[in-house]
Amino acid sequence: MKQTVKEFNTSRIRGNEVILSKKNKVLKRFFNLDTNAYMEGALPSRTKEMLGLVASMVLRCDDCIKYHLEKCREQRLSDEEVYEVFAIANIVGGSIVIPHTRRAGEFWEALKED
Repeated sequence: MKQTVKEFNTSRIRGNEVILSKKNKVLKRFFNLDTNAYMEGALPSRTKEMLGLVASMVLRCDDCIKYHLEKCREQRLSDEEVYEVFAIANIVGGSIVIPHTRRAGEFWEALKED
């Protein structure tokens, strides 16, 4: 079943609320570390999101791919930039990344429709 942008975000928020409600210090710190890693620094946050997208594609995590695509959309990446990121991910990860690239392309189009 194809997951919409809204369904993905609702599920992600609900899951994060469950995790964070348990008040586990390590998990809370990890979430904070993740948030801070993508903030502006020596590298612009848009570059960091592109790096996160490549890593997510190579690691084949569809949820992570969707998350980073949404962040790339917020950073106003163009189709050309996103597809260059996809190309790098496929070069690094090999042909096993192609199914994730297909789903990523569909999700990117859905993000542009919202």
